[in-house]
Amino acid sequence: MQKALILSCSLLLGACSYFPGIHRIEVQQGNLVTQDMLNQLKPGMTKAQVRYVLGTPLLVDTFNQQRWDYLYRLEKADGELESKTISLYFQNDKLANVQGDMRPGAPAESDPTAADKAQ
Repeated sequence: MQKALILSCSLLLGACSYFPGIHRIEVQQGNLVTQDMLNQLKPGMTKAQVRYVLGTPLLVDTFNQQRWDYLYRLEKADGELESKTISLYFQNDKLANVQGDMRPGAPAESDPTAADKAQ
């Protein structure tokens, strides 16, 4: 009798480990940089201007102060993972180059006219 009770309790508890109706939160880490924010960047901007537009960078290389890295990671409730990396390069404390998953000048994803312009 005790073995059957222990077995049934362990099976019930094991079934609770995956329950599809449980709410899972989205976990955001890093700097959220949108396409609209990137579109505001112009070559020759000072570091202070870039910091005003994008916020404080997540990573600043201590050996190379002329490179700033903005990293963003979103783990959605359904387990899907989204990550973006943007690197800014400065010359003489002025913005010289932007590299990464998104580029300045591209249409914003939420812009309904962007699809019309692309066609």
